[in-house]
Amino acid sequence: MKGSQDMKKALLLGESWTTHMIHQKGFDSFTTTEYVEGGQEYAKALRDNGWQVEHVPAHAIETAFPGDLDALRAYDLVVISDVGVNTFLLSRVVFNTSATEPNRLALIREYVLGGGGLLMVGGYLSFSGIDAKAGYANSPIGDLLPVEILEVDDRAEHPEGAVVKVLDPQHPALGDVGSSWPTLLGFNRTKPKDDAEVLAEVNGHPLVALTSAGAGRTGVFTSDMSPHWAPPPFMQWPGYTPLWNALSTWIAGG
Repeated sequence: MKGSQDMKKALLLGESWTTHMIHQKGFDSFTTTEYVEGGQEYAKALRDNGWQVEHVPAHAIETAFPGDLDALRAYDLVVISDVGVNTFLLSRVVFNTSATEPNRLALIREYVLGGGGLLMVGGYLSFSGIDAKAGYANSPIGDLLPVEILEVDDRAEHPEGAVVKVLDPQHPALGDVGSSWPTLLGFNRTKPKDDAEVLAEVNGHPLVALTSAGAGRTGVFTSDMSPHWAPPPFMQWPGYTPLWNALSTWIAGG
């Protein structure tokens, strides 16, 4: 299973969006559309440490997601960031033609239990998400994570800055970045499970938590890997790259 001994391989799923805006100017209006791919700083942090990172943006998951368990096992780590369960479950084949196909989240579950690593990163469509639309609580991977996912809108918006408290600064998954972290602008509220290792909290809620699942490992970072919840001081923080590399490496079994 997984990448070579010298180069770990990560599959980043999500972290993209399209914004369609209506500009109303008196009697007249016009529209503009913008497509954005996030997660570039996270991918760079891993690549700078010898990882191979494949990014499958949200709209491409239905066609570019690995076709079977063997293909998924080519990766040391699967990262889900800011994309909800419906993107995995409701492809055009299923939604438009009522045909059956493999459950992508069930494949991720089997991958983890067989020894793979899974990291969920926060956002408006992670965990429960905005208006509870992300929907991971009752998904095939919900019980594998180290935190209990709420079934309500779980966003905690903190424009004043949410304070990070590091509980276990010596844990190898934190990359020796110390205990003084920049504040964050928000996060997904969750509850730690009994067997979870909570390494850091934000405003008293889990921020970084880890656990084992079968032969694999799972972890969460309940705020963003990029704006808006991760503001410029966090993105420019010297701990950004070593933190993400260490967290990803530990979850991948390193």
